[in-house]
Amino acid sequence: MSALSFDNVTVRLGAQNAITDVSFAAERGLVALVGPNGSGKTTLLRAACGLTPLQAGAVTLDGGAIAAMPPRQRGRTIAYLPQERRAAWPMSGRALVALGRHPFAGPMRRESEMDRAAIERGLDAADANGFADRNVDTLSGGERVRILLARAFAVEAPVLLADEPTAALDPAHQLSVLQALQDQAGRGTLVLTALHDLSLAARFASRIIVMDQGRIAADGAPDEALSDKILERVFGVRRQNGDLELA
Repeated sequence: MSALSFDNVTVRLGAQNAITDVSFAAERGLVALVGPNGSGKTTLLRAACGLTPLQAGAVTLDGGAIAAMPPRQRGRTIAYLPQERRAAWPMSGRALVALGRHPFAGPMRRESEMDRAAIERGLDAADANGFADRNVDTLSGGERVRILLARAFAVEAPVLLADEPTAALDPAHQLSVLQALQDQAGRGTLVLTALHDLSLAARFASRIIVMDQGRIAADGAPDEALSDKILERVFGVRRQNGDLELA
């Protein structure tokens, strides 16, 4: 298993810190990042894959600094599912999934049998075969997320970062997407995902990291990380008869 480590990471955006002195390590399971809007979840994921420069500290994978990796190596070791759901060009779902194999392609190299097998495994894992040959512009929101998830799976990287993969999806699609991510974690991939829905995070994640104003407010198993104290202090809610309400 690969160990992803954040060591005293600080990221500055504009005139203020978006993340301040964040440290944690993860090497297995589905780890959920939760927190209010603007708490630093997306910035942390972007820093993890080298898309946002660090003001201080380091993000490492198995001891090697991610920022120092050549882009192709980074693309092979970290798969990233951003919040953006659009495709830049009109293409079939299968062609979009095939882009996940780009880090493995050399100059003028054609798609190999290994690539095709990885693409099919990605489509299977995301349950996206039924609409893979349709143009992505014709897909529903839930279908498009599954195609993008299949692209991330097709990389077959040891680490998968997913930023709000259930945003704007109906409950059934939210459950199916998180189940696919949980299954992928069960196959040995470290999955680090930002989520807004606390109940979904508690249901599917093996570990929850709570972000608040760019810092870690809690880190542990769901019951521990989402304690009554944290819910009230960070989210401004409390439990009442099994439901959450304003504190």
